[in-house]
Amino acid sequence: MVSPPMGISYVKAKRTTVPLLTSFVGGDAGSWVVARIDRITGPSLPRVRQVAVIEGAGAPLPPDPRWVLRGVAGHERYTTREEHKTLARRQEELGRPTATHAALIPVSKSSAWWQLSQDERRAIFEETSHHIAIGMEYLPSVARRLHHGRDLGEPFDFLTWFEFAANHEAAFEELIARLRSTEEWSYVVREVDIRLRKEM
Repeated sequence: MVSPPMGISYVKAKRTTVPLLTSFVGGDAGSWVVARIDRITGPSLPRVRQVAVIEGAGAPLPPDPRWVLRGVAGHERYTTREEHKTLARRQEELGRPTATHAALIPVSKSSAWWQLSQDERRAIFEETSHHIAIGMEYLPSVARRLHHGRDLGEPFDFLTWFEFAANHEAAFEELIARLRSTEEWSYVVREVDIRLRKEM
């Protein structure tokens, strides 16, 4: 594997209850090569060659990025205690050597979504759309981490990062198709699908 330039590192994620700021930097540097960028709904993002994943508020970023997307990974907001325990038990860590494929999917939801109460959003998220239950079907093959950007004033409400092996790409496509068919996704007003491969 080629070392990331300019001292940039991709740090293996660890399960933590401490909020972690992560920057996804699109440009000409980074350990992930962009295979494609697809506009799903709303405006897309400029095309770039590579993406660097930078963890920590004080970490240096690559020079001359085309775009930088930031989000905080921390507490799960819509899971019950039992769901949290199951996810923690079944989900693999990020940074597995076999996970040579990744997807960064930035999403923003409508004002109608944010005007709902927390329990109303939870009902749509899981009781109706079964977001957590669907995702669990694809564990441990597809590892994921959700980053929240709305409270930071970022252009996307959520940044979801997925990692998986090449032979699980079809399963990942099925997972995303199922999630996009749910009631929850009717509230999505902007979504970009960025597919990546680890630079070798």
